[in-house]
Amino acid sequence: MKARGTPRSRGALAVLAAVALLFTLSVALTPERAVAAPVLVSQGKPVTASSAEGPFAASGAVDGDPATRWSSGFTDDEWLRVDLGARTPVSQVVLVWEAAYARGYRLEVSDDGERWTTVHSTTNGPGGTETLAVSGTGRYIRMHGTERATPWGYSLHEFQVYSSTGGPAPGDGDVLLSYGKPGSASTSQHDGTCWECSPDKAFDRDPASRWATSPEGGWSDPGWIAVDLGARAEIHRVVLQWDPAYATAYRVEVSDNGTDWTTMYETATGAGFRETLDVRGTGRHVRLHATRRSGPYGYSLWEFQVWGTGGAPNPAPPLPPAPDYDRLVFSDEFDGPAGTAPDPAKWVVETGPGPNNELEYYTDNRNAAHDGDGNLVLEARREETPGSSCPRDPLSGSTTCQYTSARLNTYGRFQFTYGRVEARIKVSGTQGLWPAFWMLGADYFDRGRPWPYTGEIDIMEHVGKEPGTTYSTLHAPAYHGAAGYGAPYSLPGGADFADGFHTFAMDWDGAGMTFRVDGRVTHTVNKERLERTRGPWVFDHDFFLILNNAVGGDWPGPPDATTRFPQKLSVDYVRVWR
Repeated sequence: MKARGTPRSRGALAVLAAVALLFTLSVALTPERAVAAPVLVSQGKPVTASSAEGPFAASGAVDGDPATRWSSGFTDDEWLRVDLGARTPVSQVVLVWEAAYARGYRLEVSDDGERWTTVHSTTNGPGGTETLAVSGTGRYIRMHGTERATPWGYSLHEFQVYSSTGGPAPGDGDVLLSYGKPGSASTSQHDGTCWECSPDKAFDRDPASRWATSPEGGWSDPGWIAVDLGARAEIHRVVLQWDPAYATAYRVEVSDNGTDWTTMYETATGAGFRETLDVRGTGRHVRLHATRRSGPYGYSLWEFQVWGTGGAPNPAPPLPPAPDYDRLVFSDEFDGPAGTAPDPAKWVVETGPGPNNELEYYTDNRNAAHDGDGNLVLEARREETPGSSCPRDPLSGSTTCQYTSARLNTYGRFQFTYGRVEARIKVSGTQGLWPAFWMLGADYFDRGRPWPYTGEIDIMEHVGKEPGTTYSTLHAPAYHGAAGYGAPYSLPGGADFADGFHTFAMDWDGAGMTFRVDGRVTHTVNKERLERTRGPWVFDHDFFLILNNAVGGDWPGPPDATTRFPQKLSVDYVRVWR
């Protein structure tokens, strides 16, 4: 370092020289100030990708093992995304490329996994190991490839993200203050339409339970719900997950005594769904005071979360650990001898008439057996079950079940939260058939919770009247049935799914889901976007697997004169990785 100045005389120059010498000596004798080393914040975190080649899953890039890797499909527009768990300042990224590297790519950060900010971009990436200084803050970070250097895809041995602070951004160390705290409200509903809608349901961190105002006097303005945090707190954030009965105008208020209220936030343009509000206030009580409804009904919240410091918080149960998708935890290869029943250690047989106005009677393994060629076959037949009752069959005019089939599940044998699910299946075809591979929340049996509050994950549904198309769909209290959140996939060239085997897969973690057919991504679900646009995510708990081959029902319609029986749903394998 040099002192800059314009000496007025030779004497002044001498004095400055002496001062400069003393300054130089002091610098030489004073230890350098320590600079905090960047901290690796990406290792082992949840990771997703636009695609994956064979066994080279996304998790291979964040596991700290230089011998594993992620590889993408062979296209230019591919990406790898890491969820850091909270908004985190990022200072450095290390990319350890395999031979298939990116010539052009962007490094991007995001708070919600949807809107991205570029922190580094290049069109002449050198491959090898790149250590890049970046500056940005977000919960998510991704490498977004735009130009491949080889005919192959993109392949990373390591995608390492470092933070100079080693943790979340300021303010993101807040804790959930409202969990399990007592609530009060202007009114609350409890009837056949809303069976558990008391105020405490907004503070239980259960997105499938809610508070709602009562039809008797509560479907009017204003209405309110409040929470007692147990002690005075600094409040920084409020999260509202609305039911369709939301407030377009409301205030968020704070109080020390539950009587005298101070407004922290106010709007006349509430949008419903999920609203995350940055607020500042101090008090023991927090209240949502709604003054204008969005429709003719009252007010209803799935979740009312208060975040900050202080208070007397109850520790909320931790979410399940993120999967790395490399540990096989369930597998059935269906290699049993021809005619043998499904393995009872893995599958439970469901019997009786089906739901959804289906026309079949599910039998006790008379319609499910190994074929001796490595497949389990669920066969739908046209045969009557005396003494049974089904909706009227248009072909026969009878209300005695005219068809038999099979339905199996893994409840009590195997259930899990998060992972990769995959099955290789040849579907049944023809009008009126409805084969499916899907999952249902274990609380359907554990707690007797009704559908759709349990959540449902349809990995594959096929209806015979659409031979070349399958569907992947989520169902939850706010989006179910025909309004479920999903997408179709059609085979190229008008091919029929019933003509051969196809692989159906789903990757699932706390940030979302990715559905694939034959390795092609067909539907992606981002949790935060889902909650901002459709309703609460109810998929952070155990689910079990289901295979069934239905006949008739609300969606496919009944068999007609063109329908051919028997019809076989053949399953080569079912596998689950965690």
